[in-house]
Amino acid sequence: MTASSLKVMVIDDSNTIRRSAEIFLKQGGHSVLLAEDGFDALAKLSDFKPDLVFCDILMPRLDGYQTCAIIKRNAEYAAVPVIMLSSKDGLFDKARGRMVGSQDYLTKPFTKDQLLQAVLQHQPNP
Repeated sequence: MTASSLKVMVIDDSNTIRRSAEIFLKQGGHSVLLAEDGFDALAKLSDFKPDLVFCDILMPRLDGYQTCAIIKRNAEYAAVPVIMLSSKDGLFDKARGRMVGSQDYLTKPFTKDQLLQAVLQHQPNP
């Protein structure tokens, strides 16, 4: 079973993480839009209309929890799955992510398989 081609937004202040996620997702056949922080992501959201969002937790200006909460409060994007990215694999972080509406949690650094598996798991139903 393979995921159909999705539009995936990756929000992370680390250029390395953004680039590796972009490479992995494109290898998986998805179109990718990168954002370097929450403000950048929110500015690009309405043009790109992603099917899925990966969002780093620790970012300057607007952190991942705030970014996720803003995305989820917008009726147009409330149903878009948001997967939090973090270098910490803490229970508190996972719980807090769920509180703001994230569907899942991926610990960095992630492998290509982990990233594509997360996409497959959370692709919207046709």
